[in-house]
Amino acid sequence: MKPAAFDYHAPGDADEAVALLAELGDEARPIAGGQSLMPMLALRLALPEHLVDLGRAEGLRGIEERGDSVWIGATTTQRTIERSAAVARAVPLLARATPLIGHFQIRNRGTLGGSLAHADAAAEYPAVAVALDARFETLSPRGARTVPATEFSTGVYSTDLEPDELLTGAVFPVWSGRCGFAIEEFTRRSGDFAVAGAAVAVELDAGSCVSRCGIGLFGLGSTPLRATAAEAAATGSPSGDVTPEDVGRTAMAELESVPADLHASAGYRRHIGAAVVARAWHRAVQEAAHA
Repeated sequence: MKPAAFDYHAPGDADEAVALLAELGDEARPIAGGQSLMPMLALRLALPEHLVDLGRAEGLRGIEERGDSVWIGATTTQRTIERSAAVARAVPLLARATPLIGHFQIRNRGTLGGSLAHADAAAEYPAVAVALDARFETLSPRGARTVPATEFSTGVYSTDLEPDELLTGAVFPVWSGRCGFAIEEFTRRSGDFAVAGAAVAVELDAGSCVSRCGIGLFGLGSTPLRATAAEAAATGSPSGDVTPEDVGRTAMAELESVPADLHASAGYRRHIGAAVVARAWHRAVQEAAHA
């Protein structure tokens, strides 16, 4: 199939894009890399009357180190993130998640903001943002605001964004000290969305106790999830006393429900989920121990 007819708009900056979204209302959709929206248009699962192309909008692209955080503009491509030495150094979990996204052709066009705003619960970037306590910056006619990553996704493919609001960037805290990071996922084929996955960040103190950790889950609910019970159980304990298998089991035990589909039953997804959490935890702790 081919997309239905639409009017095309190419704003010059974020303010102009927001003004267009406010003027055009519910019939307008922003488009960045288009790796999620274009297939939906082709299948006529989305029928906007207007497309607001953010590709030329100033102020929405780039990577900036800002003291104890890294800002990444919403239209920054995944390939740019993948190649960034600053991201690899300051936000290694994001760097390691990027090669798992689709294939290089997708990453050449796909953007950080597109992935976050599309809010696919099986995508890597939203789970990484949740695990690291990232903050999302938005702009609307009412002004700018900041949304914690844990509050951004509100349901299946839905977010906290208002129709006239634009995601402009994300701020990722830099974890320093004895830290380790790992992401694990199980897919049917390389490049597919994950059946289940986990993004883990761990910080150890001088005595090798877990002083801080973040566990983001993807493919295991209607939104990216934070395994808060597993984090709480591990924090404060000597890392050698925290078995990866216990972390995985605790992470799955706190999930009220797990989706079932053609690819996996709920029970199988829980089994896989516990395994990927355990593997990611083990790798992250090993890295932190040798930091």
